[in-house]
Amino acid sequence: MNEDKQDWKKEMKLKLLERQSEAKVVRKIVMISLAVFIAIVIVTAAAGYFYISSSLKPVDADSKETVKVEIPMGSGVTMISNILEKNGIIKNALIFKYYVKFNNEANFQAGNYNLSPSMTLDEIIDTIKSGKVAETYKITIPEGRDLEEIADVIADKLGLKSKEVLKVMNDKKFIKSMMDVYPDLITDEVLAEDIRYPLEGYLYPATYSFYEEDPSIESVLNTMIGKTKEVIGKYTEAMGDEWTVHELLTMASLIEEEATEQADRDKISAVFQNRMKIDMPLQTDPTVLYALGEHKDRVTYKDLEVDSPYNLYRNKGLTPGPISNAGETSITAALNPADIKDLYFLATPSGEVLFNETLEEHNKDKAKHITNN
Repeated sequence: MNEDKQDWKKEMKLKLLERQSEAKVVRKIVMISLAVFIAIVIVTAAAGYFYISSSLKPVDADSKETVKVEIPMGSGVTMISNILEKNGIIKNALIFKYYVKFNNEANFQAGNYNLSPSMTLDEIIDTIKSGKVAETYKITIPEGRDLEEIADVIADKLGLKSKEVLKVMNDKKFIKSMMDVYPDLITDEVLAEDIRYPLEGYLYPATYSFYEEDPSIESVLNTMIGKTKEVIGKYTEAMGDEWTVHELLTMASLIEEEATEQADRDKISAVFQNRMKIDMPLQTDPTVLYALGEHKDRVTYKDLEVDSPYNLYRNKGLTPGPISNAGETSITAALNPADIKDLYFLATPSGEVLFNETLEEHNKDKAKHITNN
């Protein structure tokens, strides 16, 4: 019995030792596993932190590239995020989405935007919220351009032919629609029999930005006419009963065409209006060139004989309508002529403009600066 009892004790002791050994191994495995798990968590958290931190930064802070990005109407944050990632403007759509939501950003505007990979998330958000969309077309119309020249500029920018633009410019249905939109600006005077182009002089010289993907000719012209309306509106009181809009734009166009960089437009205006007061022809060369439909450096005596209501060597008063567009400087000059009695002016080869009261003085200057040179 004692031997059995001792054997049993030994066996129990061995089992206890085995269990203690197993427990040590389990504890060791648990500790190693826990350490590995903690390490994985730390590494994952660090990687996640650096990934998120990186995703919050610009794609390329040094980029000078600009990408036109379209945000469609009704786009939600998810769609906008995906569009921005697809176009290379942000690094991660999901992070951008949560950044927007975390900062309670909203009221994004649809449109075409010029965005850059160098922009921060805040700059991107502010741009899309502002609605300052990218220009699709920029059209610059200089001063002193006639309708045919303007048609060339518009056609070139829109990828059309000039005759297509001119067709719309002269379409009576379109002109009537503009008369309905701008009744105080465009009147029946533009449809007079002698008028060559009804909208001549009504397309204001300026730089225009268009944001549609394919702006129509009608929308481009409407914008330019609207600008003329805006400018002329400032001078309604100054015009009084003395001028109609059509007459003012006509006089301004004559001044515009005669003026040089050094010329005093108010003096040219005064010469024209002094001549009209004494029923003297304005005798201005640009009207002859307009009548001829040509652009020449010099007008010949034969040119002066052209039979046209636009030839102010043969006709008194103003031309039937404007012969070009005119800037605001020429418009104000028409309304505010200089207080002089001169009836003549001469542009010298140097660009200087000389003014005289008498034909004799004028001819002397002409002989000195033109004929004898």
